[in-house]
Amino acid sequence: MAEQPVDDRAVPARIPPVLPQWVLDFHPRRPRVVVKRDLLPSFCLAGALSVLALPLGWLWARLAPGQNKVVQDGGKLIPVGGESYHALDALMVFVMLGLGAGLLTGIAVWLLRERRGPVVMLAAVAGSALAAYLGQKTGTGMAGDRYAVTGQLTIGDTIMTAPILETWWGVVAWPMATALAYGCLAAWNGLDDLGRRLG
Repeated sequence: MAEQPVDDRAVPARIPPVLPQWVLDFHPRRPRVVVKRDLLPSFCLAGALSVLALPLGWLWARLAPGQNKVVQDGGKLIPVGGESYHALDALMVFVMLGLGAGLLTGIAVWLLRERRGPVVMLAAVAGSALAAYLGQKTGTGMAGDRYAVTGQLTIGDTIMTAPILETWWGVVAWPMATALAYGCLAAWNGLDDLGRRLG
C-alpha cells in the first residue's frame, strides 16, 4: 500500500514557550525628578536671563511711540488729540517683545537636554519674570533720557514726552510665553525623562 502524502497545512503550528510571570510583570522604573543636581544650574540660568532685561528695555525705548502734549497753565501737560492712545501702544509693544523673548527663552532652555525637567523650567519662568520687571524699569528710564525736555517751556508749547507703562501686566507676557513654549515641547516629547539620558 502506497504512503499518502502529508499535507503541511494540516500540521498545527508550534506554540511558543510561555514566558515566566516575572518577565511579564516587569515594569521599568520611572525616572524621578532630579532636584539637587539641577539647583545650581537653575540659579545660573535665572541670573543669566535677567541680563536680557537690558536689550529688551533698550528695544522698547526705541520702538514705543512718544506722546505729543501741550503745555498748559501751571506746567500741566495735556495730550494732543488721540495721542493718549499711545500709552496702550507702548504697553502692546512691551507685551509683544515679551512674548517673542519668552518663546525664544522656552526653546533655548529646552535645548539644554541634560537639564530638562520642572526645576529648570521653574528657574526659566522666574528668570523671565525678573528680566521682564527689570526690562520695564530700564526701558522707561532709557525712554525718559531719550525724550528729555531741554530749555524753557512756555504755555502753548507742544513737546514730545517719553512713552510710559502705566500697568505691570506687561511683565506677565515673558514668563507666560516661556512656560507655554517649554510645556508644549515637553508634552510633544513624550519620554518619561524628557530625553535627559540621551544628552
